[in-house]
Amino acid sequence: MKAFLKPSIRCVAVSAVLVTGVFNTAQAAIPIEHWTHASGARVYLVASPSIPMLDVQLDFDGGSRRDPAAQAGLANATAGLLSGGVAAQPGLPALDENQLSEAWVDLGAQFGAQASADRFTLSLRTLTEPDLLQRAVALAARQIAAPAWPQAVWQRDRERLLASLKEAENRPGTRAGRAFARAVYGQHPYGFQPDAATFNAINVADMQAFYRRHVVTCRAQVTLVGAIDRTQADAIVGRFMAPLKAHGCEPLPAVPHVQALARAIDERLPFAAAQAQVSIGQPGIARNDPDFFPLFVGNYILGGGGFVSRLTTEVREKRGLTYSVFSYFAPGRHAGAFQIGLTTRPDQAALAVEVSRNVVKQFVEQGPTEAELVAAKAFLVNGFSLRIDSNRKLLDNVANIGWNGLPLDYLDTWTQQIERVSVADIRRSFARVLQPDRMVTVVVGAQP
Repeated sequence: MKAFLKPSIRCVAVSAVLVTGVFNTAQAAIPIEHWTHASGARVYLVASPSIPMLDVQLDFDGGSRRDPAAQAGLANATAGLLSGGVAAQPGLPALDENQLSEAWVDLGAQFGAQASADRFTLSLRTLTEPDLLQRAVALAARQIAAPAWPQAVWQRDRERLLASLKEAENRPGTRAGRAFARAVYGQHPYGFQPDAATFNAINVADMQAFYRRHVVTCRAQVTLVGAIDRTQADAIVGRFMAPLKAHGCEPLPAVPHVQALARAIDERLPFAAAQAQVSIGQPGIARNDPDFFPLFVGNYILGGGGFVSRLTTEVREKRGLTYSVFSYFAPGRHAGAFQIGLTTRPDQAALAVEVSRNVVKQFVEQGPTEAELVAAKAFLVNGFSLRIDSNRKLLDNVANIGWNGLPLDYLDTWTQQIERVSVADIRRSFARVLQPDRMVTVVVGAQP
């Protein structure tokens, strides 16, 4: 899930769309080519010849929302073990984790895996000098095709994870985050929390099964940004997808919607710490919500704009209750959380909560002023270039366009979408989405 603190971008040159043989063009400033590969994978390419580098991102519907409740952490554990080595293949010897790491260092390239709430992601970064590109793609294809799944590495990594979990429980922020997620999401997979029991329930066979079930061509999205053309991109996608054909395309069960809160939830958890951790919020929106832009702009004014936000003005500047307070939406395939976060002196926690709640209530009822809206739009539009000032940022944003089913001209119209938001739009959308009298409040470490 992507928080509203990191919004999407805008693109402007020839945008090409090729799906099932139909080729369309539209004017845009960054050319996005889109087609469906013969394997079934959806491909998005931005050819960027100015730097001899290529970034590739492969996304699959295999994030932590696909974890069984009793094995929370399975997607992340699977991603972590992919660096444990590759098995022997015809004409190619096995590589243990050290040999694999050294091979990537020798190429000056990087390959990794990670799991977010919605996606299982593989990523490659390499120079595009022909020999280096060929070797990096070949090594990545090996790692995708034949992970070694070493039991000894998983046993070691699990011990590290368990030690890390135990240490994290000594931090008030961890306790607040876990309690907040449980309260906001209930039984939805977004709220599943890995612990010692769930990690101990995961074995290598479970990871292999998860990988085969979710890393499949029929649900693959491949995004490429760099100094290559469409022919090269199609060939690279083919190399990566070929070994995944054997995984088949098993249908996945539907994931339920996040349920709205029926009542306010207030949890005050004791903890001996110099600062109390405060989290306030509720289920927010999915990324495809039609009010994304009014909520995004409105949240900048409410709590996403740092020192110019309403929350900072009321909680920090006027009352000195905290150094930093923020709010954000974290939309995903399902309704991600709307959250306010701050730390404060334990004896001031009750007042900080009261002031924050009142700020939200007033904002939902009245919306921003015209002056606040004008300033927010100016900042967001003028800062647009910083959202696409590297291949990595561009890759992230183009991948998000594909993953969330946004139109290719979404990038073309980003600033126009910001500029057309009105005070009435923000007031209407916040009143629809947020219920200030039915929010979760978690305070860890407040004095009674």
